[in-house]
Amino acid sequence: MTRRDALKIAAAAAALLITGCDKAPAPETAATPAQASAPAPAPAPVLPSWNDGAAKSRIVEFVNAVTQEGGADFVAPADRIAVFDNDGTLWSEQPLYFQFIFMLDQLKAAAPKHPEWNNDPVFKALQAHDVAALGKLGQEPILALLAKANSGMTVADYDKSIRDWLATAKHPKFQRPYTDLTFLPMRELLDYLRANGFKTFIVSGGSVEFMRPWAEKAYGIPPEQVIGSQQEVKFEMKDGTPVLTRGPKFAFIDDGPGKPVGIYRSLGKRPIAAFGNSDGDLQMLEVTAAGEGKRLALLVHHDDGEREFSYDRESHIGKLDKAWDEAKAKDWIVVSMKSDWKRIYAFEK
Repeated sequence: MTRRDALKIAAAAAALLITGCDKAPAPETAATPAQASAPAPAPAPVLPSWNDGAAKSRIVEFVNAVTQEGGADFVAPADRIAVFDNDGTLWSEQPLYFQFIFMLDQLKAAAPKHPEWNNDPVFKALQAHDVAALGKLGQEPILALLAKANSGMTVADYDKSIRDWLATAKHPKFQRPYTDLTFLPMRELLDYLRANGFKTFIVSGGSVEFMRPWAEKAYGIPPEQVIGSQQEVKFEMKDGTPVLTRGPKFAFIDDGPGKPVGIYRSLGKRPIAAFGNSDGDLQMLEVTAAGEGKRLALLVHHDDGEREFSYDRESHIGKLDKAWDEAKAKDWIVVSMKSDWKRIYAFEK
């Protein structure tokens, strides 16, 4: 006799005792077959906009290794820090850094109040979009003039000017808002890392003031996790109200060797993963890769002139030369946009 048969007999006996022995037991209800359990939903694909290949496999292997408790490479969640350059790594940067285009628009708006700029070679080169002349002048005088044109207003007013500009300005090649030009595969990578206990930071040569208004919506990175160049800011009272006002100089340039300095000042910890695309990211990747334990250093190579832009060693923007050589020597991951990414932008069909 099975356990089920015994239970049926016991139930029938109990019914007779309750209703009286002169009554026939109620007919048995046929046992309903157990419902087939619904199939478990298929797990979401990992990095769906990435083609299968060495780059994707190495990323997944790294994440699995540092998140496996008890494993030799396990890293506690508090130390799972990943840093990302912005220009050229998380969104496009050609034909000119997008913040530069914004600052140029601010420069044009401020020019009528500064007739002395007409004799400034930097102003002339910027007005003429003379890339060769700007290259000879170097970064410092360009930044100095742009900083002057982007100063004097409160930080709240400047924040609004950035939001207003991004709402209307369009990229000259794609004729889409600049915030549409974030890289879908990198956004998936940010989500993938955060789903595995990582804290993600932007570490960019661009200014924190320019990135903070839109970075959270675009990348899921809140303002306090944006590290970048900083323009002078001072406290003052205006009409009895305390305000912060932008000064005419940069207080810190978060590019090249400045990036690991900015990370140290802001975080006090060495990242275990770093992502960039140019020589301006070299020192950040070097410092990250030099730490103890398992590390990941990755460069995005812009080699898809059809879907985006193609450039590396000779580019005036986002030059990838020394960092590329270092990546080859140290076996860092180099991502080919053309070969490793199924899609570059979310708006692609």
